[in-house]
Amino acid sequence: MKFDRIKKGILTGLLDDFPAVAITGARQVGKTTLAKIIAEEKGEISEYLDMESPRDIARLQEAELFFERNQEKLIILDEIQRMPQLFPILRAVIDKHRSPGRFLLLGSASPGLIRDSSESLAGRIAYEELFPFLWQEVLDKKSIRELWFRGGFPESLLARSDKIAQRWLKDFLFTYIERDLPLLGLNTDLTKLRNFLYMIGHQQGGLLNQESLARSVGVSATTISRYLDYLEHAYLIRVLRPWHFNVKKRLVKSPKVYLRDSGLLHSMMEISDKENLYKHPVVGGSWEGFVLEQICGMLPEKLDIHFYRTHQGAEADILITHQRKPVLAADVKLTEAPKLNQGFLNVIDDNKTEQNFIIIPGNDRYPVHKSVDVIGVERFIDLLPSLPL
Repeated sequence: MKFDRIKKGILTGLLDDFPAVAITGARQVGKTTLAKIIAEEKGEISEYLDMESPRDIARLQEAELFFERNQEKLIILDEIQRMPQLFPILRAVIDKHRSPGRFLLLGSASPGLIRDSSESLAGRIAYEELFPFLWQEVLDKKSIRELWFRGGFPESLLARSDKIAQRWLKDFLFTYIERDLPLLGLNTDLTKLRNFLYMIGHQQGGLLNQESLARSVGVSATTISRYLDYLEHAYLIRVLRPWHFNVKKRLVKSPKVYLRDSGLLHSMMEISDKENLYKHPVVGGSWEGFVLEQICGMLPEKLDIHFYRTHQGAEADILITHQRKPVLAADVKLTEAPKLNQGFLNVIDDNKTEQNFIIIPGNDRYPVHKSVDVIGVERFIDLLPSLPL
């Protein structure tokens, strides 16, 4: 079964313009597969090197010489964050022979990856994040509820059964905690890290209270900040910041935190099937987080996403902005017959948004107010690329 990745065309275009392109994203999200497809479709001779393979690392003992001898090829360097010493060499090689499409760097992004490449390759590299599968990529093969339940990691979504998908997700999370996060520099008590992730999942979409989390996990608030930083850069969690510009209101300043992949959340919560999902206390937060990820994956580059909440009761799960101006407000509801509340109308009044929606499952659309439409998530996602800038 073959799925086309939405990012493929974007990445191919970037390789036509930049000497180096970096595909970042969580492990097992399909970066290597996509890179090889791009190389094959471009019809270029390529060299693939995995920085976790001793054999490939040995081939780069004289890295500068290797790159110069293969300057006519597209060189794919996988898990590049494992060898940060390559970044200054890449800069020197690129500057000697500056042509587009020389290097395709793949990384399970970390603070070190971003820092080292930004310093060494500024002006020479373009970044693109690869999400787990998005609805637009699988709509002709999977239902949106199946994508929600299993999540977007290819091995989970394409598994023969929910049971196999659950097993893969458990093993994936275990490996990430036990091996990958320590390799990224997060050296900590792994039991406490697991407890922290479990609590984030249990409070999916809740306001972050670092002091409360620190007491519950048994670590300092500083350690909680470190967990958040690493897990966000490893693409396991999303920290959604509140909107607070140009509003003369008492605003909630704490961010909201989500486990990014809904399948991973369900596995962590021991939710074994779709029927049990609807009975579980996390179901509302799970749906909200799933919709948020679909929006983030399809949002045009010039737009930013926040949530909005005041102490007076105005609240919206999604506030999309352009150049510090709100352009769209949305609430996310799991029910197919949602009620419009005054708090959402107050958001519209505070921010003067012209497009306002209550997002529900399905593919429906109808007005509930002169300023607000109810819209199915599938139709809302289709609408995103056409948002006016």
